[in-house]
Amino acid sequence: MGTMNISLPDPMKRWVEDQAKSGRYANSSDYVRDLIRRDRMRHEAIAEIQAAVDVGLASGPASPLDREAFKARMRAGHAAR
Repeated sequence: MGTMNISLPDPMKRWVEDQAKSGRYANSSDYVRDLIRRDRMRHEAIAEIQAAVDVGLASGPASPLDREAFKARMRAGHAAR
């Protein structure tokens, strides 16, 4: 495992230390690793949503929703199960 030294303003340093002391994290490094994991997951989720938006935009203009046809398809799908 690599090592990285970072500089934090005193209030941030106290915050990180307090999070470690809370008992949820073994130490400050565990807290920072958790923050990084969560940030990576957030970025991956945003990328996934953006990809879905891009697919939707590339699919062309939307067509009006026929509610009755939609309901019929939903009922047929549920009946098939």
